Amino acid sequence: MSSARPRYLIGIDNGSQSSKVTVFGTDGRVVSEGRAALRPYDTPRPGVVEHPDDDLWTSIGAASRAALAAFDGDPADIVGVGLCTIRFCRAVLKADGTLAQPVMSWMDERVGLPYRETDPEAARVTTSSGYIGHRMTGEFRDTAANYAGMWPLDPDTWQWSDDDAKIAKLGLRRELLFDLVLPGDVLGEVTEEAARHTGIPAGLPVVATANDKAVEALGCGLRSPDTLLVSLGTYVAGMATGPRNVADPRDFWVNYAAEPHAYLYESGGVRRGMWTVSWYRDLLGEEASARARAAGLDVEDYLGAEAAKVPPGSEGLMTVLDWLAPGEAPFRKGTMLGFDGRHGRFHVYRSILEALAMTVHETTERMARELGTSHREVVVSGGGSRSDLMMRIQADVHGLPARRAAASSAAGLGAAICAAVGVGVYADFEEAAARMVRAGEVFHPDPDNHALYRRLEAVHRDVRERTDALYRRTYDLFG
Repeated sequence: MSSARPRYLIGIDNGSQSSKVTVFGTDGRVVSEGRAALRPYDTPRPGVVEHPDDDLWTSIGAASRAALAAFDGDPADIVGVGLCTIRFCRAVLKADGTLAQPVMSWMDERVGLPYRETDPEAARVTTSSGYIGHRMTGEFRDTAANYAGMWPLDPDTWQWSDDDAKIAKLGLRRELLFDLVLPGDVLGEVTEEAARHTGIPAGLPVVATANDKAVEALGCGLRSPDTLLVSLGTYVAGMATGPRNVADPRDFWVNYAAEPHAYLYESGGVRRGMWTVSWYRDLLGEEASARARAAGLDVEDYLGAEAAKVPPGSEGLMTVLDWLAPGEAPFRKGTMLGFDGRHGRFHVYRSILEALAMTVHETTERMARELGTSHREVVVSGGGSRSDLMMRIQADVHGLPARRAAASSAAGLGAAICAAVGVGVYADFEEAAARMVRAGEVFHPDPDNHALYRRLEAVHRDVRERTDALYRRTYDLFG
């Protein structure tokens, strides 16, 4: 290939709500993209949350075909594919690599327990990335960096444990496990069958990445321990990067980064975080949609513009975001308190955004204290970062400059960065990130607003102590 010809990279981002496939230039700019929504989860019984049928592979195929249909370059100039999928899923495969049962969601209680072999056809147990990687390449190879959780992975070596008893304790056998590679390693090549399904040219190298949060962090340019990433997704949390595996942390947990033998430190977070924002938007229904259309805005922009007129602190209206109770406190419910005659629908909307920011600020402050670090800026990624109001709230609550991630799909860009390293477009992750990640708009904190939020946070963190006893009583009535 002539050096004068352009080169392109594909980033696959299979998230919790949709699959996004993006074609990037080697400068990190988006050339074309496609998206396909995931179907609603199947919940056939309590504790079981599954992706219906073959939904992950189906949605990736639809998103890929859309991205390639919109690509006006020469497919021969696409040089690699980076694969990123949802973390904490579990896939049980037959010997031919097809699903023995539906893929378990990260919300399925079984993924937090040792594997139980219930299907006589089960021949492999893997992650969502292992399953999709096999569909793409035909290989039983997976990234080590997506095996946080109930897996017999040595967190220091990133290899399977050499202790058969430990493997057995997790309900597994060595022959059930995939071969491991590191982020930036080639998993295999796109098969003819996968090419027909996705539209991606057969023979392209498919490169391993990591879990979706780690790949998102890479696509946001998270390279320094003094930068905090706030990821606004279905799960909202704060992340920082570091070089060591911290044993038994109290106020955070250690995740594998999308670069070999690097780590992410992740704070406690909000389950159904941005889901709650969407939930409230949908509750407002057609009236809000009609008002948005009349203003020439989409619904989120309309709600954000109106909520921006509400004073910081929402005039005392507070939200505690337990719309999905944690496993250790199944009785908890979401709480909104402090209503009086001043409050309307936009107070509620702003209060939800403030709750997301205050919850993450509290948990990331605890994480920073334990690590002995401090943060000089916040990078905000995910769909919620498109909201100027959300960005201002993040800056004011953290008391730090808040920078919007420039990439529309940070995980997709992170996957493309891994692909760029894997196929030799760039020599290493440092060079690839420097060339492909661009800075977004920066929002600076208002000192008065920050002072107000610090006082409000002191109240907000005490709410659960007051409401837990009440919710224990209602849990007996309603579950």
